[in-house]
Amino acid sequence: MERQDVAIEQNQAEDTSTIRLDGAIDIASAAQLKATLFEALKTSKKIRVSLGQATGLDITAFQLLWAAERQAKISQIEFTFVEQLPAPVQSSLAKMGLAGLNRQE
Repeated sequence: MERQDVAIEQNQAEDTSTIRLDGAIDIASAAQLKATLFEALKTSKKIRVSLGQATGLDITAFQLLWAAERQAKISQIEFTFVEQLPAPVQSSLAKMGLAGLNRQE
């Protein structure tokens, strides 16, 4: 099975850190995702996570996003998913029993 290209980008604005996930986000990209989320949390800026170009999200990626969202809440940092979630990501979340996560700004 050929691995699809994955991109995890972080863009900083004055008061917002936007993280864009592109491709299948899974265990192979977990270290990069964790580092990116940690860096965003360190800035204490609003965090926006864009999953609009994600083609898949496995349990590892979800756990990292959940932990980051939880830490943001503890630190009183706004953490929001933006854009409509693609069908494959919605399907993955539904399989994990998390269909209600499909929220957006």
